[in-house]
Amino acid sequence: QLLKNDNDPRRDQYLRRFADKEGVSFLQRFWRKYHRLTAEQRLEVFLNGLRQTPDRLSAGYRFIYPEVGEAEFIRFMQQRFADNPQTPAQWRQLYRKYAPSEFSLPDQAYLARSHPLELWLLGYLQQQPNPTLAEAINLTADVRQQAYQWLFRTQSRSARDNRIRTMLEIEAFWDIHQRWQRLGYPFEYLVPSLATALGSSGDRPAALAELMGIIQNGGRRLPMFRIEGLHFAADTPYEVQVARTELQQERVMLPEVAQVLRESLAGVVQQGTGRRLQANFSQPLAPDIALIGGKTGTGDNRISTVNSRGQTVTSRALNRTATFAFYLGDRHFGVISVYLPGNAAEDYFFTSALPLQVLNGMAPLLMPVLKPQAGCPL
Repeated sequence: QLLKNDNDPRRDQYLRRFADKEGVSFLQRFWRKYHRLTAEQRLEVFLNGLRQTPDRLSAGYRFIYPEVGEAEFIRFMQQRFADNPQTPAQWRQLYRKYAPSEFSLPDQAYLARSHPLELWLLGYLQQQPNPTLAEAINLTADVRQQAYQWLFRTQSRSARDNRIRTMLEIEAFWDIHQRWQRLGYPFEYLVPSLATALGSSGDRPAALAELMGIIQNGGRRLPMFRIEGLHFAADTPYEVQVARTELQQERVMLPEVAQVLRESLAGVVQQGTGRRLQANFSQPLAPDIALIGGKTGTGDNRISTVNSRGQTVTSRALNRTATFAFYLGDRHFGVISVYLPGNAAEDYFFTSALPLQVLNGMAPLLMPVLKPQAGCPL
């Protein structure tokens, strides 16, 4: 309904939020570009990015230096356009024509052929002796809306629809992130991208293991710890025992969902990419009962350059990963991950079969642990 009805009042809310978010992104980009430079360097960098004409330069210069007098303006313009036959009277006309009071910021930026927030930031850096990015963001709340007023006035409905889709996508990924965090996802944000939608979340091995533990515990999240208790000086007058207090657990997943996930993970070993584990991790007396389940994953992470025809021109490997996150029996879970960083990954082609084979090699050590009352072998 939101995308079908251009008169839906909620559309304005989404467009304003888009303008605010996009404006902050541009402001941060311009801040990185200019904030370490001197006033002269900032102006030079700005002007070098323009296709300079007297009108464009006048519009930009007058906004950045609103207090500059007519004589100084003419002197500056004559230096920049030494070969231009403009008379002093014509320069004075440009000085008055492009006074900041004559135009709104978006119009002044349009005349200078620059982004409104870039022009605003240059003026702010020039006038503020101790500028900060946080202050700039606070001061531009209304400016960011002004910079995107064209979006509200344009006759192109598709332009508005595209921006609304962007905000809807961000909201969707934010909701996914909130849910994932409850299941142990370790990062503060989730990048809205096709890669994330396909399941490439860049997760950490410990977080994957914790997710397996949640599934193993029927949807309950318990604290992760290495030591259950300490016992000092047994059978002496100085004997001391230290034990953990009652564990605080949190229900983060419906038990029915956890059960379905457990069955799906078992299917990976029984019928999917983890089949090579069946021979070493099975119960002779009950071969149909899944003893192990998990999820495999292989990552060939690289930066590729693609031309207009969709052909890969260059490709550079960043790293290669192979992971198997699993549960084992009713009490154990974990993750095995192989990671090869840097350009050396270009020469390797291993897949998740590698951690599976590592786990197969550990079977003689792990299988005794699964027996009732068995202890962990040293």
